[in-house]
Amino acid sequence: MADTSTEEHHNWKPRHNPWLVAVVVTLAAFMEVLDTTIVNVALPHIAGSLGSSYDDATWALTSYLVANGIVLTISSWLAKRFGRKRYFLICVAMFTMSSFLCGLSTSLPMLVIFRLMQGFFGGGLQPVQQAIILDIFPPEKRGAAFGLTALAIVVGPVLGPLVGGWLTDTYSWRWIFYVNVPFGIMTVMAVIALVEDPPWVKAVKERVDVVGISLISLGLGCLEIMADRGEDDDWFGSSFITTMAIIGGLCTLGAIIWLLKAKNPLLRLSVLKDRNFALGTFMIGAVGVLLYASAVIVPQFAQQVQGYTATIAGQLMAPGGMAVMVLIPFVGMLMKHVQVRYLIGLGFFFMALSCFFAATLYSDVDFWYLVLCRMRQTAPLAFLFVPISTIAYATLPRELNGDASALFSMVRNYFGSQAISLSTAALTEMRQVQQTDVSSHAIASRPEFRNYLFHVQQLAEAHGLAPLRAHAFAVAHMYQEFLRQVAMLAYNQLFNVLGIMALCIVPFCFLMSPMKGGGQGGGGH
Repeated sequence: MADTSTEEHHNWKPRHNPWLVAVVVTLAAFMEVLDTTIVNVALPHIAGSLGSSYDDATWALTSYLVANGIVLTISSWLAKRFGRKRYFLICVAMFTMSSFLCGLSTSLPMLVIFRLMQGFFGGGLQPVQQAIILDIFPPEKRGAAFGLTALAIVVGPVLGPLVGGWLTDTYSWRWIFYVNVPFGIMTVMAVIALVEDPPWVKAVKERVDVVGISLISLGLGCLEIMADRGEDDDWFGSSFITTMAIIGGLCTLGAIIWLLKAKNPLLRLSVLKDRNFALGTFMIGAVGVLLYASAVIVPQFAQQVQGYTATIAGQLMAPGGMAVMVLIPFVGMLMKHVQVRYLIGLGFFFMALSCFFAATLYSDVDFWYLVLCRMRQTAPLAFLFVPISTIAYATLPRELNGDASALFSMVRNYFGSQAISLSTAALTEMRQVQQTDVSSHAIASRPEFRNYLFHVQQLAEAHGLAPLRAHAFAVAHMYQEFLRQVAMLAYNQLFNVLGIMALCIVPFCFLMSPMKGGGQGGGGH
């Protein structure tokens, strides 16, 4: 019987075309990824419509990220508990319903609750989607399959601000949620018809790991709240933020110890014993930081320094997504001839160069120069996501695909969500430091200072202003320019930090196995 079962597992193939199945499950993951950044540009509209402050409205983003991060970790256990297909269907259906309810919200507390639901059910989509792709494709075809996944996970955050800005400006902020409903309904019907569970992932009635779930939920949730609200609440000057940090740190440490010691853990951390997977997980976390941080700070730069609208700021992001889409097939062909670890190292090196290039931006750059800058930042992602995903799973037995994909997706998304919060906070801190430094040189007795004021005042008088009003206008104009230059220096400093981080990861790439294409390990097949 054991031999028959093993042979059945080895010979199993999906009844339907694997590429059709991959497109269906990737559409669901794309909806979820899009919702990570689509809300950002609509927050001022949400705050005004629901009668709340902008600061309070950011809970609509925080609540989603907190719930999402928690469920990513426990999604493998939930898939085992309910069966993968059934759990995926529940997630898609409830994510769609939650999106509809978000659009119907009449108060901020309602929106936050429904966003929690949306994040909770959306969090299971990415890891299960990746686990399905791992099972329906043999190792030698996974590189191409991960290319499809990359389109969802890399392009989603890029298109989020564009789609969100257009829907908000053209219709209403509510349509950033309603747009998920027709796609969600179509995906549910397609999943019912096409997706099936392989014989090794049938539903198993496992005991509920109450301790593991509690520790992970408290740990990751509190750390996300600390990162997202820290800047607004004065970091550790706030007892609330300090409490979140202590609880988050202790519970996360406790969760790691528990998962290593428990007989039937919620998530098998033994997957990290595989060197390729451990290094791949570390690197995909770095990719999450670079992807989500840049997806937030570039539109912020366009709006705060350049004065662009939300729609125009989103438009400058779109060509970067096209660059990734064009390069992914090219990288897939390269993987057949070049060691995957070399491509990953090249990707991080190019990413570092693009960040250093962005650190040379100035306040008067035009739209197309910013588009080029963004394309340089997103193009290296084609050399990162697919190769990292391919080599990470290459030597893992497929029975561990569920746990591995849950941990892999959690690290990428959780690090990315932390990057969204911390990069915004870092910009505020850097702006304050730069403002202190620059203001120490802005002395009224300096010739440059006096010449600038005199020149602007002359222009104002030439347009008909009285001398006194022209002088006031010149002072106000100088102050606005001062704030722009301070912001510009802060953005440049942050891009330099991201560039250094990308450069530091390059040496780790050479610790991975020297393999090409889908790898030589076979993933246990």
